Amino acid sequence: MSDARNVLGGLLQVCSVSPMTGFVRDGVCHTGPQDIGSHTVCVQMTEAFLDYSLQHGNDLISPAPEYDFPGLQPGDRWCMCAARWLQAAEDGMAPPVVLEATHARALQQIALGDLEYHALRTPDYPGQDFTPR
Repeated sequence: MSDARNVLGGLLQVCSVSPMTGFVRDGVCHTGPQDIGSHTVCVQMTEAFLDYSLQHGNDLISPAPEYDFPGLQPGDRWCMCAARWLQAAEDGMAPPVVLEATHARALQQIALGDLEYHALRTPDYPGQDFTPR
C-alpha cells in the first residue's frame, strides 16, 4: 500500500489522522477489494456538505463508536466514497478535495477535471486561499 498513487500520479499522501480516517483507519485513503464503497476521495468537510449529507440519509455528524467513527465537523478531512462525492458534486454540494491525498482509484468513477475544479485551495501555495475553485 505504501506505493499507492494519488489522482495526480504522485505518492498518495495522508488525508487525516485527527480524526483518523481511511477505510482501514490509517489516515490514508487506501482502498482494496474489501472497500466496496471506494473510500478514495479525501475531502475537507463543510457545514453545507454535512447538512446535505444528513438530508440524504448519511449522518456524518453523530459519533458511531461501534464503527470507530468520531463524527465530523466543518474543517475535518475525511476519506469519502467516490460515488457519494460525485452525487454531491452533481447536486452542487461537493466538499473541497485534497488531490494529493485522493487515491487514483477515484478516477474510475470521477473525472480528474471534476476533482481539480473542486480542489481545496491551501495557503501552502502562494496566491491561494481556503475556498474551492
